[in-house]
Amino acid sequence: MSVIVDKNLAEMLANGLSEMGLKLSSEQQHKLLAYVGLLEKWNKTYSLTSIREPERMVPLHLLDSLAPLAKLPDHALRMLDVGSGFGTPGIPLAIARPDWQLTLLDSNHKKTTFLRQAILELKLDNISVVTDRVEAYQPETGFQIITSRAFAELSEFVRLTGHLLAEGGEWAALKGVYPYEEIALLPADVHVAGVDSLAVPGLDAERHLVHVVKVV
Repeated sequence: MSVIVDKNLAEMLANGLSEMGLKLSSEQQHKLLAYVGLLEKWNKTYSLTSIREPERMVPLHLLDSLAPLAKLPDHALRMLDVGSGFGTPGIPLAIARPDWQLTLLDSNHKKTTFLRQAILELKLDNISVVTDRVEAYQPETGFQIITSRAFAELSEFVRLTGHLLAEGGEWAALKGVYPYEEIALLPADVHVAGVDSLAVPGLDAERHLVHVVKVV
């Protein structure tokens, strides 16, 4: 993975990680920036994201994806990123937590082609990519954490992925402003275990992580 890293981007990432209290190795930080480089390159042809400037991708795609880490389990686990798109939050989380096994699910072939190329070039052996609709996906075992960055409203997210959650697992949905209305519309067989407010360096916007579990 021979990628020339922009010093300003490297400093921006390092400062952001420090501000969030995340300690990642220089190799991990290099992979995160290499991912931004791949995204910028592919975006010119495939329009994967409306954010085109690397200096905006660092806070909006990298730091935003990594912000939930302190609020998630610190042990090895299986995570599903639903509607992963161009790989957020899945790829940054996989780089930060090589002990996690992540599955990136998206029905868009163009996007999953990019995901497969990215994990190949970044040498991420803890990620698998699935091209399928979430309601049709039937893995052999469930996931301890199911996350999503911009897939659907909470009630729809829970409804479509209920068959994919392992016993005792949780949904960890990334949201912007506090989703009062979405929480109120959740079905009776689940409940909100907590909502964390997330601070993302360089991002002047609200971010929340909503933990949803099945009612026992």
